Amino acid sequence: MQEQEDISLAVKAFKIGSKVRELRQKNRYTLQDLAARSGLSKPFLSQIENDHAVPPVGTLLKLARALNVTLSHFFEDEQTEAKISVTRAHERARLERRPHHQEGEVQYIYESLESKKIDKHMEPFLVEFPALGTEDMVFMSHAGEEFMYLIDGKLEFRTTDRVEILDPGDTIYFDSEISHSFRCIGDRPAKAVTVIWTKP
Repeated sequence: MQEQEDISLAVKAFKIGSKVRELRQKNRYTLQDLAARSGLSKPFLSQIENDHAVPPVGTLLKLARALNVTLSHFFEDEQTEAKISVTRAHERARLERRPHHQEGEVQYIYESLESKKIDKHMEPFLVEFPALGTEDMVFMSHAGEEFMYLIDGKLEFRTTDRVEILDPGDTIYFDSEISHSFRCIGDRPAKAVTVIWTKP
């Protein structure tokens, strides 16, 4: 119960659910309209809006495009137009998967490393991947490109026709429009810095 409360607090810290609902209403979209525009199901969208589901980054990218905002909109806290933005370690909030994840939710923990600068073209994250079996991998695709630097652990990157094993210090850069998935294959969680660029 406490774990669920902690996760709910982390989700509410960014107010992602309420931001999705406000943007949907501002655009005068019904849940059905947003489902059609984003390719996500109505029940999943409802869970996101009510803070009952933790949306993975790929899902947020689809919502951002459907709602005509940038990905950074969901992570903005104190918005600033300054050319330099500093985010202190204690200012970050972790978004974690639910204890009993729903279909389509990805089993990883992520933190936005920059939540203040508006209209940025890159979105940096610190991502933690728990150990996972091949059968539990969830494949995602979204517009843009991704760069990842593995800090700790061993990570497997998969597409429909390629498998790469990453060790600490390894990097990977790929077109995120291809269907892809990651899984930790070590005894301890894998940690990586990921930077996502979304096409304007």
